[in-house]
Amino acid sequence: MRQQPVIAVVGPTAAGKSDLAVDLALRLGGECVNADSMQLYRGMDIGTAKLTPAEQRGVPHHLLDIWDVTVTASVAEYQRLARELFAKIDVPVLVGGSGLYVRAAIDDLEFPGTDPVIRARLEEELAERGPAPLYERLRELDPAAAAAILPSNGRRVVRALEVIEHSGRPFSATMPSYDAVYPSVQIGLEVPRPVLDERIELRVGRMWAAGLVGEVRELLGQGLAEGRTAGRALGYAQVIRFLAGEWSEEQAFAETVRATRRFARRQESWFRRDPRVRWLPYDAPDLLERSLAHIAEPGAA
Repeated sequence: MRQQPVIAVVGPTAAGKSDLAVDLALRLGGECVNADSMQLYRGMDIGTAKLTPAEQRGVPHHLLDIWDVTVTASVAEYQRLARELFAKIDVPVLVGGSGLYVRAAIDDLEFPGTDPVIRARLEEELAERGPAPLYERLRELDPAAAAAILPSNGRRVVRALEVIEHSGRPFSATMPSYDAVYPSVQIGLEVPRPVLDERIELRVGRMWAAGLVGEVRELLGQGLAEGRTAGRALGYAQVIRFLAGEWSEEQAFAETVRATRRFARRQESWFRRDPRVRWLPYDAPDLLERSLAHIAEPGAA
């Protein structure tokens, strides 16, 4: 086990995580490790607010642009790659808002295998009957897992039922815990909700102005719509519907803002449940100094 802690910068989208991570890496001689599931995809730059080389300010950034947009995301694969990097980097600064990816990197989290036959049967049932009956089955088989999954999240319900049938174990036995594999210091950026809502709308506006629609159009030629993960990403899914003629551009913009705000609330709820996260105001004038002070505290990891 590594002795130096992994530094994690977490929180909702549009909170300023990437900039703080670069500041910390520059001050500590560290390197950034991406924990944003959509920034793993090549070509998804504008819509994921991926830092440009200039914004990276010379700090090495890892686990960006590693998958084609047709690849289905694998948290297990991400976990393997992140931990390989932790073994090589003296001061890794993990940064991103994908809570499961952060936990996969630093905590004792296992990923059971898959069974394509079981998965296909459950997905067919989901398409025919909707998530409600599958969710009721999950409540009977594994109440703890059902309590942690939204009834409307059919994809997650299918995965839980697949694991139960394939492994013979409760899905809840594989769900995230706070048992760390690596010592870590986690800094969360706290943004008042009205401010965050405004920042999200401004960010979406900047993405549109920077050419998000053109980026999506280009990625469609590379199979974006067929990608089970990338094609559902915030902004990308909405622009796909605009380009398909289902929505107006104004509707796609508004839906992107709305969906991103909803997603930010889920992110905050996820990270708030982790008692190890030290929350700091996103706009504190001494944010870097306060973050460094927390990292240096005895027992912080």
